[in-house]
Amino acid sequence: MKHRKTIKQAAQTIPVCKGRTYELQIDRLGTSSEGVGRYENFTVFVPNALPGENVSVIIEEVKNSYARGRIKQILHESVDRVAPLCELYEECGGCQLQHLSYEAQLRAKRAQVVDALTHIGKLPQIPVMETLRAEEPWNYRNKMQFPIGRNIGKIVIGCFAQGSHRIINTENCHIQRAENNDLANAAREIAEQLHIPVYNEDTHKGVLRHIVGRVGRSNDLMAVIVTATKQLPRAKDFVRMMRERLPNLVSVHQNIQTYRNNVIMGRDTQLLWGRPTIIDSLGRLNFHISPRSFFQVNTRQAERLYEQALAYADLHGTETVIDAYCGTGTITLFLAQKARKVYGIEIVQPAILDARKNARDNHVKNAEFIVGDATAVMPALYKQGIRPDVVVVDPPRAGCTETVLRTFANMKPQRIVYVSCNPATLARDLAILKGLGYLAQEVQPVDLFPQTSHVENVCLLKKQK
Repeated sequence: MKHRKTIKQAAQTIPVCKGRTYELQIDRLGTSSEGVGRYENFTVFVPNALPGENVSVIIEEVKNSYARGRIKQILHESVDRVAPLCELYEECGGCQLQHLSYEAQLRAKRAQVVDALTHIGKLPQIPVMETLRAEEPWNYRNKMQFPIGRNIGKIVIGCFAQGSHRIINTENCHIQRAENNDLANAAREIAEQLHIPVYNEDTHKGVLRHIVGRVGRSNDLMAVIVTATKQLPRAKDFVRMMRERLPNLVSVHQNIQTYRNNVIMGRDTQLLWGRPTIIDSLGRLNFHISPRSFFQVNTRQAERLYEQALAYADLHGTETVIDAYCGTGTITLFLAQKARKVYGIEIVQPAILDARKNARDNHVKNAEFIVGDATAVMPALYKQGIRPDVVVVDPPRAGCTETVLRTFANMKPQRIVYVSCNPATLARDLAILKGLGYLAQEVQPVDLFPQTSHVENVCLLKKQK
């Protein structure tokens, strides 16, 4: 009974009610780039609101520790607010920051990193550099993954609306390369003309699920038609019509995804026409890109990211380096240009096969790629007498487990270079590494995804004496 009373008392302290309007001062941006304000010291998240703005907000959701609302009126507008370039911006969930000037986006992304280090890692003393800007903050994405659906009887292809699976028909996505937009528009017209059934995720019936596009540096275009069935009706006509409409098209695949889930691509891919891969480049290195290969979506900024990682590694030609999450070997091959020997470790076997092929194609002979979990492979290398001078790690958004971090520390490298796509897990892991004797020297944010809330970071850690 006492417990119920406590809950009731806590609920009574919430100062906002659903459906009512309140005036807020927005203090900062949240991790998803929503505005964050407080009403009587109670946190309220407001999409599309900016720091420094006074806004009138209608509360739409109330939880025990926070609420969410939508802007009813902007009472005082930020000097950094700009008109979004995209006419679909208010509906679409693909971008979050088009209403914020690019200079302010760069400041906000640095602030996101500082906030994570301060409040999650308890490491406010780590220097955070100014965010490395993109020379081209528009039309940078070399990879497109658009769902296919129907709306009022017509085929639609584009981004999902914010927080839903409703597809916004997108003819000109301003962060996609032009070739990908051309592909999406051609696929929509052809599917309509050929009367190919579109997949319905509620009934699990239909054929076409997604259209995936990949563009190389030389503007070569790969198309991947993702289907819910093993057969693509009128496949030859589909390919012929795409070739007629898309002069840069060099490769057409069908990917089969029969499962009832939100995973975009399945395991089986068939080449319908053209080359099996397209080629992209990072610096002096060329990479074969297949339909399921991992490759950074912003090629120019990926180069800057890897160049920063290489600078932090501080290689002089005598060092041994371990790349603990090597993927298809992009960072590994960058490091191999200046190291004596580099070991790339990756648990996904197809990625290692791609990495070995990339090494052969680029005539890199001082890189060795190993399939396995870093927590098992690295101790085995240590037992063989391998002593890395530098460990490089580029984990997924979830970051590293403490076991993995201890494995790094046990190898006793002089430097650890941590590449991260998530400031929160980076801050957490840097705090753990500090306890293991590795102190972060500085963090360099890099803007790989302009107009969105995401920020990549490179951090240098040194072994403490």
